[in-house]
Amino acid sequence: MVTLCPSFEENTSPLHRRLLRTVFLLALCLVAATQVRAVTAELADNRKIWDAGAHNAFTDLVRWHDRWWCTFRESEGHVGGDGGIRVIVSADGVKWESAALLTEKDVDLRDPKLTVTPEGRLMLNCGGSIYLGTKQLKGRRSRVMFSSDGRTWTAPQKILNEGDWLWRVTWHDGFAYGAAYRSGLGGSTAPGPEWTLSIYRSKDGLSWDLVKNMNVLGRPNETTLRFQPNGEMIALVRREAEGFMGHIGYSKPPYTDWTWKESNHRFGGQNAIQLPGGTWIVGTRDYTKLSAGVKNGAETMLAELGADGKLKPLLTFKSSGDTSYPGLVWHDGMLWVSYYSSHEGKTSIYLAKVKIK
Repeated sequence: MVTLCPSFEENTSPLHRRLLRTVFLLALCLVAATQVRAVTAELADNRKIWDAGAHNAFTDLVRWHDRWWCTFRESEGHVGGDGGIRVIVSADGVKWESAALLTEKDVDLRDPKLTVTPEGRLMLNCGGSIYLGTKQLKGRRSRVMFSSDGRTWTAPQKILNEGDWLWRVTWHDGFAYGAAYRSGLGGSTAPGPEWTLSIYRSKDGLSWDLVKNMNVLGRPNETTLRFQPNGEMIALVRREAEGFMGHIGYSKPPYTDWTWKESNHRFGGQNAIQLPGGTWIVGTRDYTKLSAGVKNGAETMLAELGADGKLKPLLTFKSSGDTSYPGLVWHDGMLWVSYYSSHEGKTSIYLAKVKIK
């Protein structure tokens, strides 16, 4: 039984006290329902959609012109070789065809990301790494390409400076935003100089202005930027040192002051999307089994992002080994997820449809 303040109980009528208890209990129920609302994820479909390359990896996905467009890198392996960027297209997510293969002489084009510009063109940004027939990184600079039909693309154009990798681009209020990181050649995780992370923005995707040099330690690298409806920016940062846990940052315009929280998961190829109800969903590599000593134990998972920066795992896709880098699109009440994995032997591209309630 709920008891109110004793003195208050003594000076009110029984009927009045019953009404107050009822209102109080209803308020408690409302608060509890708001705080413990559980999000669930159910896999509706999961299929391989491409395996033509020797190594097919690092995906992204958009819905554009009533078609699905998926992009990824094709090469000889995870590292090394002069990789090309494949773009495939589908009307239904089941039957896919190649729309383009984008290459640059003596350059390994990696980690393609697709966005739609305010003018309605497809924009693809990626890294351009130089290996010259080795597995040792000798140089790197970001590239960008554009298309009006998804099939014919501009030549890769260099952006930012030598050594910068603008990993993912997000458009917001007419500007493209992205976080670029700089690391030592070879990408070693051995003790050495700290890596740097900076946020840039652009009106056209070609000329970029510095917004903020980020104060993130632990060798920050792959970073996804997203926006709340109120304009607040969220940054999900992968780290390769000092515990390896992902960092999540929050900042309001003009995005120069940041608040940071450490996640409970290590990130890898992470992406994020806010669903219509406000829930944030993160897709990333899950290192749990790998950290426990399971060979090829890395998996690709979906998780709910809490206000405290922690991830609540929802679903793990059929995946293992070389895997992750999901593309996320909400369409017709379903979350569509592209990712890559080597669980069937050959590293291939997969597409899943997920019901989230």
